[in-house]
Amino acid sequence: MGLFNAVNKVPQFQRQYQAAYKQHVRVWSIGSRSRMMLVPYTILLGTTFAAGLYGMGRKVFGYSSFV
Repeated sequence: MGLFNAVNKVPQFQRQYQAAYKQHVRVWSIGSRSRMMLVPYTILLGTTFAAGLYGMGRKVFGYSSFV
């Protein structure tokens, strides 16, 4: 029955988010696990962007394959 008698943590999290937001911290970087999720996302985004530019540059120079 721990699910029904659990402590409500919403006010605690709300105070945490509001305090960080008043210090002009972006909402997506406030949480405790945000860096763990943002770093791989940023690496993946940069890698796919660079690969797209590389492929586009090869296409401009007349090569049809990616390698």
